[in-house]
Amino acid sequence: MENTRELFQIMTRRFGLLNKNCCTIGGSDISPVQSHILYEVDRQHHPSMQQIADTLGTDITTFSRQVQSLIKMGLVSKTPDPSDRRIFTLSLTVQGKYVAATIDSQMNSYLEEVFSYMSEFEREMVVRSVQLMNDAMAKSDRCCRPIRIDTL
Repeated sequence: MENTRELFQIMTRRFGLLNKNCCTIGGSDISPVQSHILYEVDRQHHPSMQQIADTLGTDITTFSRQVQSLIKMGLVSKTPDPSDRRIFTLSLTVQGKYVAATIDSQMNSYLEEVFSYMSEFEREMVVRSVQLMNDAMAKSDRCCRPIRIDTL
């Protein structure tokens, strides 16, 4: 049997998840983390900063820095919630929607090209397997958190 970790390491590299930048759009370099934030802000309707940080499994301090960089780039806007001024909601600017749509289009094109090397059965098997893996990961109490290694 192949080394499972190695398979995931290779897939992570091929997806470009370790790259400093995932893409350059309209003169803006977008990191993989920023790409995930844009995707989630676009997917959820006026989410709070905490909601997106929780979805991405990151602490609010690190997340805040990423959001600030997206605000400076003119891609995200942050608005105080009218019912609770301590809570800020996020939304994409017009430019942010363009960048998110462009990344989405590029990723879908890439996936279509990758799937073109598979039969319809293989494609369905891969998608189903990823769904099964996501479901199993959601049940794990380690999901979305760094692994802590206790030293003796």
